[in-house]
Amino acid sequence: MNLIVAVDSNWAIGNKNQLLVRIPADHKYFREITTGKVVVLGRKTLETFPQGMPLKNRTNIILSTNPDYHVKDAIVVHSLEELFEELKQYDTKDVYIIGGSSVYRELLPYCDVAHVTKIDRAYEADSYFPNLDQMEEWQITADSEEQTYFDLEYRFLKYEKKK
Repeated sequence: MNLIVAVDSNWAIGNKNQLLVRIPADHKYFREITTGKVVVLGRKTLETFPQGMPLKNRTNIILSTNPDYHVKDAIVVHSLEELFEELKQYDTKDVYIIGGSSVYRELLPYCDVAHVTKIDRAYEADSYFPNLDQMEEWQITADSEEQTYFDLEYRFLKYEKKK
């Protein structure tokens, strides 16, 4: 499985249920990578989307512990066991974990590839992604040129789990 995330220099991903910053090229990159694929996300992340609706042109699988939670045009699962059962019908290389922090933490051990937009700035944050640079099993296998958006500098990194 894969994951895709944008992090600041402290590996923060959000504050008060919002992204830290919106970078158009990062959103475009996200769309290019995930369109036509399966995205796995938590309920709180879904609620941050426009009108709280699933992403178009993707199979959306929402992880929620609430047994009564239902979402139009999405599959809702209530446990990791249920999620893995549902994912059996898809090629794991087409599955992308897209947040939030608890979903990333729970599913990181099952991922082999991480697409990370690394933003060279520290933001006020209350939600973090595990620091892959401090984990021996992960290595950077691709690194873009430095990108800029107004006064922000960032790069697109690809981390892969060592075999």
